[in-house]
Amino acid sequence: MILEEEDALDANLAKLQLNNQVIVGQVCELGLESLRELGDSADSSNLRELHFILPEMAKGKTVQVQVTFGVTDQGKQKGFHFEDKEGVHTDLKLGDRPIMRYMYEALDTSSDKRIGETYKVYHHVYDPLGERFVTKGPGGLFPHHRGLFYGFNKISYSVDGKPMTADVWHCRSGESQAHVKVLSEVAGDVIGRHLLKIHWKGKDGIPFATELRELTAYNLEHGVMIGFASKLQTLVGDIKLAGDPQHAGFQFRGSQEIPDKTAAETYYVRPDGIGQPGAFRNWPGNKGHVNLKWNALCFVLGEQRLTCCYLDHPQNPKEARFSERNYGRFGSYFEYTVEPSRPLNLNYRIWLQYEAMTVEGVEKYSHDFVSPPMVTQK
Repeated sequence: MILEEEDALDANLAKLQLNNQVIVGQVCELGLESLRELGDSADSSNLRELHFILPEMAKGKTVQVQVTFGVTDQGKQKGFHFEDKEGVHTDLKLGDRPIMRYMYEALDTSSDKRIGETYKVYHHVYDPLGERFVTKGPGGLFPHHRGLFYGFNKISYSVDGKPMTADVWHCRSGESQAHVKVLSEVAGDVIGRHLLKIHWKGKDGIPFATELRELTAYNLEHGVMIGFASKLQTLVGDIKLAGDPQHAGFQFRGSQEIPDKTAAETYYVRPDGIGQPGAFRNWPGNKGHVNLKWNALCFVLGEQRLTCCYLDHPQNPKEARFSERNYGRFGSYFEYTVEPSRPLNLNYRIWLQYEAMTVEGVEKYSHDFVSPPMVTQK
């Protein structure tokens, strides 16, 4: 919800009165999606976002909420905060519970092993209790797959008329994705969010694109909800992004424990039904495996089954070509040309919970993502 009230400009917290229930709200500066809605030329200096989590409501129901800005935290909730190991990683925690970890070490060329560990930035995701990673880091099966990652393996552009190619997925010829700086951090009772500046570098080690990557976590006790937004801008003129479903786009890669121990128990939940273990779809072998509203990976770690939902937004570029693997990597990619006046904007959401989910269960999270409640101000 975007606000114009003067009372919200300097506030961090808000109190929302909904009938006899009090809801905590969080006020912060605009995120990437709000800025995209406003347009690049809009002045957002006097605007703020109000974040709050509504209780479950019947479809079509209308309620009135009274908002008071500038209230103090009564200590009833443990909010988000960041903990940084300088130059290595940053944890986002909700109270004592870790939610995700940003891996951002600078490229270390001292050995092939260190190059492989540091040639890309990515985010680890913790399980819903914050006890362990559900995602994979360097090494293991397909070491270039790790965590929540975004990139393309077939990139072409030109510099001073010279054709150039790059692969920021495998990063085998000197390419890398490099952390530049943290542009902002938002920490409160409702969301934790950071905005990152990342350089996409070619074989010559020179940046050809700048990415603003924003990840947002929400205060939910029964699962992990993470929003992924990105704005990719060119530094060299037109950049053509292409690839294949296994090595391009926005992807999730589960823990190395999945291929080591539980791959035979992996299956996918799709809009057209629940699949069977061993039955996986990949474009172009399955030409209809495109433009899904969502896809969900159901996998086992230790003694527990989890479901990870990958929610696509209709504003993201299409044709979105999806891929699934039994070792826990899935996602989609598309083709796109980034131009100086045409950056690439993306918006995805991840939902992770214990236990298997139904088609209807995943569809609910998808609907809430692309069709949130309508809010009007009086």
